Amino acid sequence: MRQKFVAGLVFAMTLSVASLYGQTKTTEALHKQNQEVFSAFFYNNTLRMLNQNDDKDFDALIKDIEKMKFLMVPKSANFGAAQYKKLVANYKAESFEEIMTSRYQGRNFDIFLKEQSGKTQGMIVTVNDSTNLFVLDIVGSIALDKVTSLFKRVNESADVGKMIMNFTKKD
Repeated sequence: MRQKFVAGLVFAMTLSVASLYGQTKTTEALHKQNQEVFSAFFYNNTLRMLNQNDDKDFDALIKDIEKMKFLMVPKSANFGAAQYKKLVANYKAESFEEIMTSRYQGRNFDIFLKEQSGKTQGMIVTVNDSTNLFVLDIVGSIALDKVTSLFKRVNESADVGKMIMNFTKKD
């Protein structure tokens, strides 16, 4: 009886720890609803590959990122203001708190944090412009004043990735 209790407790703890460190259910649902969108998944070592110039500032920027999912959702009849409002509500339901809103180069940035025991467990960065919604779902954290730098670097990489994907789709 005691072994079953201990095994059950270990299993429950494993599930709870795994849920803390996985990508959010909201981001996964958004991607599932929009399977055709561009997405990229980065671990810390793949983020380092974006640093072709050995920029020490970039290495410092990504040092606390365990993994990150990047989605680019085109705005259309399927995704607009109402869907964005629901997306934000879903992130908040997962215990993310809205921390900061800013504008950079014509884009709106909204940053959400999830903390446990005073330590940031995850960040969501949504970037809106007139044609797209970008989502960076980060396990770990980055300095809030460096979010635009990270987005710029990942977006540049995503542009290259989209070109490669478009090239490989041509027959």
